[in-house]
Amino acid sequence: MNVLARSLEEAAVGGFRARRHITWVFSLRHETAGMAVVGIVAQRGNDRAHRLATALTNLIREHGDDPLVDAETGAVVDAPSAPVAAMNECAFVVSIGGDGTFLFVAREAGGVPLVGVNLGEVGFLNAISPPDAIEAVGSLLEELTETGTVGGRTVNRVQAHGDGWSLEPALNEILVHGPKRGPAGGASISVAVDGEPYASGWTDGVLVATPTGSTAYNLSEGGPLVQPPLGALVITQMCARETMPPLVVGDDREITLQVSDAETAWAISDGRNRRALEPPTTVRVTVADEPLTLAGPPVNFFDALEKLE
Repeated sequence: MNVLARSLEEAAVGGFRARRHITWVFSLRHETAGMAVVGIVAQRGNDRAHRLATALTNLIREHGDDPLVDAETGAVVDAPSAPVAAMNECAFVVSIGGDGTFLFVAREAGGVPLVGVNLGEVGFLNAISPPDAIEAVGSLLEELTETGTVGGRTVNRVQAHGDGWSLEPALNEILVHGPKRGPAGGASISVAVDGEPYASGWTDGVLVATPTGSTAYNLSEGGPLVQPPLGALVITQMCARETMPPLVVGDDREITLQVSDAETAWAISDGRNRRALEPPTTVRVTVADEPLTLAGPPVNFFDALEKLE
């Protein structure tokens, strides 16, 4: 029996502090009984998400497995709860909400297989509509019983590195910009691919996006759409004085961003995890060692594109 026993006291988790002593003990896998723990993270303050989380916890129990909800959801849903960071040993985790919720779960729960239920507008990351959630999660539970695991497709994440530091992997993009975003906060940024110069000069910032992230910040800055699962990275300048067209390169390339002519600068992973920089400095961006596994049915890329208008 593989048992996870954790005690957390005043620990920083997911951007808030759990100020009370929390102890939870649960079995992640009962080898003889065939039971598993399945995580559920619902969008905060969303009654619709909470109702669906309740329905899914009931489904998981009926199947003979154990639901585990995030701490916020645990306040309104009758199920054991824990910080999302503790779910990295679950069989899989269901994210209920928009792409922002999905990115949060991907960041906190590490490499656990994720399945997204879309309550947002577009849903490039969340493949399942609410009416289909029970059937889709039920199929994953059956697969888990039969095979001991859930299958899926892997997608790359990107990671920024500097002298003695690395940011958490990003599913969408790494952004490097000057003291602040916008015209008054730029910097000189020289971009090279495997040491070969691509672009240089004053710019608001530079994005390095995955195909998954090509539909996000990259697209709003005029970057190209790249259909997953193409093995590529996209480099897009932001309001550069001497603009180069966005560049699509292989995902085995190392992209270096040399930042200068600014008092401070920032490297940011998926809009949340960030690192202050002291120019002149160099940021390296590569594909992260650990990809993310997307469980459940795949997103129809072209159906999602129709919702961009």
